[in-house]
Amino acid sequence: MRILLTGATGYIGSAVLDALLRHGPEHEVCALVRTPAKAERMKQRGAQAVVADLLAPESYAAAAEACDIVVHAAYDPKAGPAMDRVAVHTLLSALGRRAVAGHASTFIYTSGVWVLGNTPTPAAEDVPVRPIPHVEWRPAVEQAVLDSHRDGLIRTIVLRPGIVYGGARGIIGDLLKDANNALIRVVGDGTNHWPCVYDRDLADLYLRLIAHPTAAGIFHANDEADERVDAIVESVARYAKTVPDVRHMPLEEARAKMGGYADALALDQLVRSPRARALGWAPTLHSVAGNVARLLEEFRTAREAA
Repeated sequence: MRILLTGATGYIGSAVLDALLRHGPEHEVCALVRTPAKAERMKQRGAQAVVADLLAPESYAAAAEACDIVVHAAYDPKAGPAMDRVAVHTLLSALGRRAVAGHASTFIYTSGVWVLGNTPTPAAEDVPVRPIPHVEWRPAVEQAVLDSHRDGLIRTIVLRPGIVYGGARGIIGDLLKDANNALIRVVGDGTNHWPCVYDRDLADLYLRLIAHPTAAGIFHANDEADERVDAIVESVARYAKTVPDVRHMPLEEARAKMGGYADALALDQLVRSPRARALGWAPTLHSVAGNVARLLEEFRTAREAA
């Protein structure tokens, strides 16, 4: 099975790549990367690589058409939604050409739970979306992916991870770094809930979706711990070498400094993942606060390896 992976050097994509490579020769992985140096690193790890620019369809359309599975895990905040729209259109068009030739394909699009908006009651995959402005463009892309599903020819999946943790990157990684610097800033009063998922557990779900021939549609991915932000921050602070100062920023102040991203951090979300669990997916870690010692060790190891 030949798999094309975008975002292979990103936070989520690198976890998916690790899982695919651990899975052995069953999967032939082709990673899209931006530079020859990154391509060489991919080859050293056992993956093929294509140097491409997601805003330049001609640089990767043929590679996508040659693959049975396409996992789109790339997102560049600098390029913004435009890059994502171009990439999704290009990748789906390539799979459409495969379908015309009679070749079946699977497309997995990486979205996120922020499209749900505030969810004060537990939200499964069937809940209507209410995206905050920071991600208001995503539902249209999700729908384009879902509308491209063609039974027996193009299987499309929208995967919405929660806040990913593990290693040295991401929002939780930033909290660990801030704790080491003795100052943690929290947007809002910290009573809001973050739906979170361990990076290796998330990668396992990608593999399950790839392997399950009838899995299609929307899937959530989170550990369902329903942790409040303050509980996470307090646990991180307890393990810091120096007790950090924790400062709660009013949302308006945070918006002035961070833009719409502040609203994302202030979301209060209870999220459920019943469709993922129906595939046999079961997170191995069930809490950020309960695993801070482990996460700190991963954080330090990742920083030293960088």
